Amino acid sequence: MKKVFLAALLFVGMTTFAQGKREQKEKLTTEQRVELQAKKMKLDLDLNDKQVAEVKKLLLEQAQKREAKKAEFQAKKDDAKKPTSDEIYAMKNKMLDEQIANKAEMKKILTPEQYKKWEENREEGKSKMKKRFAERKGNTQETPKLEEK
Repeated sequence: MKKVFLAALLFVGMTTFAQGKREQKEKLTTEQRVELQAKKMKLDLDLNDKQVAEVKKLLLEQAQKREAKKAEFQAKKDDAKKPTSDEIYAMKNKMLDEQIANKAEMKKILTPEQYKKWEENREEGKSKMKKRFAERKGNTQETPKLEEK
């Protein structure tokens, strides 16, 4: 009985802790997140003040577009109407066009060395994100499978 109670208590504590982290993230405004991201980029890439201002402007535009898309997606989700394959193609095509435009804009703002490091940081972030996603789904490649007897 003690073990069941302890396990339940541990589960509730972990769930509460995970929700607390999520709530902290939501407290930041878009502008605050952009400010922090720009400062991190300034540290990582050694940006000058002019570059920081341009990067902040670009990041703020991206964040506002992302928030608008999120709201639009949520509205469509609430309607429970699934997009057609043509609509999905158009959305993905538009998203890729925006990514290309953002990359070109960053290339204008950054020096070649900074741009190279920025690209490396992005790739590293993508791989970390994929790894975390795989861990959440429970299909990590690093975990050895148990042998069947």
